Amino acid sequence: MNPMMFDLKSKVAIVTGGNGGIGLGMARGLARAGATVVVAARDAGKSSEAVRELRTLGSDAFAVEVDVSDEASVAAMVATTVERYGRLDILINNAGMSIRKPVQELALDEWHKVIDTNMTSAFLGARAAYPHMKKAGAGKVINIGSMLSIFGASFAPAYGASKGGVVQLTKSLAVGWAPDNIQVNAVLPGWIDTALTQDARKQLEGLHERVVTRTPAGKWGQPDDLAGVAVFLSSAASDFITGVAIAVDGGYSSAI
Repeated sequence: MNPMMFDLKSKVAIVTGGNGGIGLGMARGLARAGATVVVAARDAGKSSEAVRELRTLGSDAFAVEVDVSDEASVAAMVATTVERYGRLDILINNAGMSIRKPVQELALDEWHKVIDTNMTSAFLGARAAYPHMKKAGAGKVINIGSMLSIFGASFAPAYGASKGGVVQLTKSLAVGWAPDNIQVNAVLPGWIDTALTQDARKQLEGLHERVVTRTPAGKWGQPDDLAGVAVFLSSAASDFITGVAIAVDGGYSSAI
């Protein structure tokens, strides 16, 4: 296999929520493959730290503050990137959050906050990126789903709905934009050791033990476990792959 198929030199990528957790793990993979990475997130301090790390990996990294649920902010994120680098080749819609409550206790504003942050943001980001990718004649969009794109959880109805929606949005974008040579795919992380899941383990007694027992790999994943799939779906190696959802879960979704 030609290693140049995975070469991302000269490519410019935006990773929302790229300053920590899964987003930073994917950003590291892109940086090592040669991409310029734009870290788009709310926390400017964390983003600055991420940019410093990515630069040590050889990326001409840059940070942009964004509210992914706000149409104007997302448009500005893309415009700033294109103004600075002259192009946008890769968009990873990774930013997300959860409110852990059963549906009967979930307020409407909490529902909207989760849906807007996790799913509407992917729509806004992809829509803003599309004209630049279409003009260039190529592009890659990667939307981040979840195990709750597949399974249900009583403690996360809004999160599950948003992540299920991300997969269906991915398919619609893939079908619509295939003639423009834009591939749109989803990644479904399993139980990854991040600040978000560390918080979940504090709230949900026994979660750690259940995850380790159910996962054939016998352990939690690490953010860098997402680096390879991010590079693959961002590179020429995946040019005829679109509309799919790839689980990166240590076998969790295949086990009974």
